[in-house]
Amino acid sequence: MDTARADALAARDHLHQQGWIAPRNESFRHLPPPGMESWLQGPADGTASGCDAPPLAGAGWTLHPVGNAPQGSLQARWLDALDPAQRAELFADLPQPGNGDAAPFAWAHRALCRQGLRLRVQATPGKTGPDQSTVWLQLRHQPRAEAEAPLLVLEVDDGVRCVLIETHEREANQCGRGVAQNLHAHIRLGTGATLQHLRIAAPGPHDRMAHHVHARLAPHARYEQALVGTGSLYHLQRTTLDLQGRYATAHTAGLLLAAGTALEQQVHTVHHTAHTTSQVEALALASGSARVVANAHTRIAPGADEAAVRQRLTGIPLAGQPRLVLRPHLEILHDKVQATHGATWGALPEDALFYARQRGLDDASARALIVQGMAHALLARCIDHPELLATWQDSGWLAATIARHLAASQEVPHG
Repeated sequence: MDTARADALAARDHLHQQGWIAPRNESFRHLPPPGMESWLQGPADGTASGCDAPPLAGAGWTLHPVGNAPQGSLQARWLDALDPAQRAELFADLPQPGNGDAAPFAWAHRALCRQGLRLRVQATPGKTGPDQSTVWLQLRHQPRAEAEAPLLVLEVDDGVRCVLIETHEREANQCGRGVAQNLHAHIRLGTGATLQHLRIAAPGPHDRMAHHVHARLAPHARYEQALVGTGSLYHLQRTTLDLQGRYATAHTAGLLLAAGTALEQQVHTVHHTAHTTSQVEALALASGSARVVANAHTRIAPGADEAAVRQRLTGIPLAGQPRLVLRPHLEILHDKVQATHGATWGALPEDALFYARQRGLDDASARALIVQGMAHALLARCIDHPELLATWQDSGWLAATIARHLAASQEVPHG
């Protein structure tokens, strides 16, 4: 019996029986995702449907060095989800999709997933604690088909420090048609492990993209995720943070840029145990008819003594009539905690614009300078690694992306 095909067919059957995400689903009320068939239109035989990337390993994942940074002890396995034995290895220890608010995406992923990558970052033999060097990784992904469901599983062993730069940006000469990408990444941090995770998600304007990052933290583990996302026909970035161990810490920051397109970031955090800390920040910059949603939901479970939670969401309309929705939400089921949340909505600071113009900058340059400053400050508050941010910012990608976004904003007619 072909167990891989049977598993995929069972997932499709579950979806068709249970249905897609309902309009009343609170998590997706402000930016409903495209219908179920959008995420299931891949060919049944597993072949690509006319949008092949260049011949890459796995599901479009490629590993690249980061300068002369150490690679450490790394195990990497590109696995074929259509092969029963490899599929079992690929999905080993991963939770079943279940029945949560985003479960239909997980079932659709099980139905369509054809390939994936498993990474394990191990401690350097003979070294412990502070003697361990930081492992630097860079992952890039290119679409392989018009509908696809890539999978990434990353395990960071106890006490290991890791930096990951993950990039999703369509190559200019690759497949002019829009793609539907339902990507899932499962991150497991061992006791005392640290992962500083810079994610860049820049889809094409006609793409439908849904990225789901599931991070589980053991005691004393630390996870920092800085996301830069741009809008498309539909773009969802959803991160689930599972703080299972005492003294686990998770920080996320999202820079959301949309000019006449759609973009949503959801961050769902659960504090299971005592002395856990989480912080969620988002800066949404939108123009034209863009629709941008920043959705933060944090749950403090009973018994989570001294849990500390902070949410800060900011939205700035740059031009036109964008729709910005900021949704901080706390669910506190324990008394002895510290929790703050807030949302602010407004224009670029006029005093900063005034001082920039006083120094001889034109309006466009002044706006670009201020937005870049706000973006850098946001990312620096999340990623406590100046070398990482400097390495990335020196590439010029962020400045160029912000410049393109502001240029598109200026082209949108006001009112």
